[in-house]
Amino acid sequence: MGTMEFKYDPSPVALEMLLIVQPEKRKTVQKLQTDKQLESRASLQRQGFQGDGNGNNELEQYQVNGIHGSAVRMQQVITSCSAQGTHMTVEVHARNSTPQLFKKLSLGKGFQENGKRRTRPPGLKDQHAYPWDRLCLKSMPFDLKQFEKLDAYAKKVTAKDSVEELVKTLLRVAHTDLEKVRAIWTWICHHIAYDIVGFFHKDKLSFKPKDVLQSGKSICEGYAGLFEQMCSIAGVQCMNLSGYSKGHGYRSGQTFSGKYDHAWNAVYLDGRWHLVDSTWGSGSIDDCFSKFTFRYNEFYFLTHPALFINNHFPDNSNWQLLKPAVTLEQFESNMLYKSDFYKMGLLAAHPPTAIIQTVNGKVAIEVESRFPMLFMFELKGAKAYSLMMLKRNGMNLELYPQKTGSHKLQIYAKPSKGSDEVYNCVLEYTIECSAVDRNICFPKELHQPVGPSWFTERQGFLKPSQKAPIIHTNDGRFDLSFILSKDLSVLASLHSDDLNLSEDMSRRYILQVCQGNQIDFKIHLPYTGNFVFKIFAKKKSDPGNYNYVFNYLICCPNAEVKWPMFPQNYSKWAEGYELLEPLAALLPANCNIKFKLKLHSIAKAFVQCEKTFPLILSKNGYWEGSCSTFGCTEVYVMVLENANHKFYSRILKYDVEAQ
Repeated sequence: MGTMEFKYDPSPVALEMLLIVQPEKRKTVQKLQTDKQLESRASLQRQGFQGDGNGNNELEQYQVNGIHGSAVRMQQVITSCSAQGTHMTVEVHARNSTPQLFKKLSLGKGFQENGKRRTRPPGLKDQHAYPWDRLCLKSMPFDLKQFEKLDAYAKKVTAKDSVEELVKTLLRVAHTDLEKVRAIWTWICHHIAYDIVGFFHKDKLSFKPKDVLQSGKSICEGYAGLFEQMCSIAGVQCMNLSGYSKGHGYRSGQTFSGKYDHAWNAVYLDGRWHLVDSTWGSGSIDDCFSKFTFRYNEFYFLTHPALFINNHFPDNSNWQLLKPAVTLEQFESNMLYKSDFYKMGLLAAHPPTAIIQTVNGKVAIEVESRFPMLFMFELKGAKAYSLMMLKRNGMNLELYPQKTGSHKLQIYAKPSKGSDEVYNCVLEYTIECSAVDRNICFPKELHQPVGPSWFTERQGFLKPSQKAPIIHTNDGRFDLSFILSKDLSVLASLHSDDLNLSEDMSRRYILQVCQGNQIDFKIHLPYTGNFVFKIFAKKKSDPGNYNYVFNYLICCPNAEVKWPMFPQNYSKWAEGYELLEPLAALLPANCNIKFKLKLHSIAKAFVQCEKTFPLILSKNGYWEGSCSTFGCTEVYVMVLENANHKFYSRILKYDVEAQ
């Protein structure tokens, strides 16, 4: 048991607390009776001592010599005061326990331990607003470029004889407290590896800074302990913190209890506390927890507290450095954002909870970003139909799992510029599917993302007549147009799970016309159902293959739809040609058929079947005429490009129904 004696100063400048080793007789009181005593209690609460509402007091946390522990709850509190009301003594000890000796300490401008000044606990000055204000990833402003030379120097330092010698070497180029902390952080992140074997044999590990330095590896306790001692030697105030973390092995929505599983640090810079995690800043462990790879992560250096709380929950809520503080229940249910999420300029995800329940078999997710980003996703454990739509400031995803149960959804992202960059996992959800929507069935050929976007604009397709990713048609027909911002050759094709056609035949349900920089598509569906309309392009000057650009989903519920293919066109079907009639590739037998086409840069045009039927250029610019399908099986439209030439070129082919 220990006793705490408080001398009250009427001017609330300082509050001195002394732990008296030898108990003395004193009058026990159950309630403070003067305003000065009440103010003294309020001052105690500001220092981290809080009442539990039952007349008892609770010591939230006290850290000495790097000992970071959980909150210590005292069961019995005995208070007494002097007759003058300026001297208060508090005895605190566990219920039914023998009094223990406490160290002598002082609370004033800073902690005092054995006559030495200690760092102050976090207060209102250190708190940041929660949720995140989306302005900065760091808790203090600085330019990373200012650390380029310092970082390069720190990475090359190899002094390992002692911690003191290492710090001395680093401080040759680090002068301000910020530079000192940066040099220490950089050195640890690039020279201390995570000890995977030691993690499973913690009883054999030494977390003493000198041992961590000599071995060059440790687990989080060793990282945090070495960081703290190096800061202490450098003259920078630093605290060793512990708590729960959403690190390796974390499962979306899991709860936390029992022993704390992680350690990190707080450093005092420019009059405020800031958070760092050198363990997570150093690298990563593979999924099998068998190999550590140095992979520097800037995110965990002076991280904004509203972002740090995403995966770090300290044992003392004061060290969240947040207002309001996050509860453990909130921490457990909140979405886990990977560090890459924020480093890439992503801002938020909706819903913000780790577990999502399907509604009528569907899940809808939205991701917000500062800049255009590329996304992909993976649902593990179940097949799913999906629609992902890119936005200039993020993406929308609709997911229809085809199996009930719990499924893991991972969302990946990469910057829009630099196609060589790989996708990084930025989000993980757990999808709880209670029912499957059997009415949803998208074609296998549907690629993500779906529909036009900023990405298709960059590929040269502007002002789409259909901006939505899904085109709905009841009669099985629709038109689509774009303005091309580049000199492109374009191809399109139609796909369906039930349409068993060759690639060439799949284009026969699409009639394409290009006039200047505008391209138009006329699409006729062969039957009811869902289809994929794909667009490919290449530069006209490029002799290579066409590249896939994007696709639409087409939905037609009308069971009576049955449109024929368009006529086959040949290589001489030039850009700017337009067919008005007939549009069907199959012509009726023994009939007189009208033809109307828009052709340019030709001398003559005619229709070839059993006989030759000329087409006449009308005043409105169309080549028009007619032919009889009597006695023929095929019909061709032919042109003479130059009056001096003797050879005609086929541009269209029709078939005639059997008689």
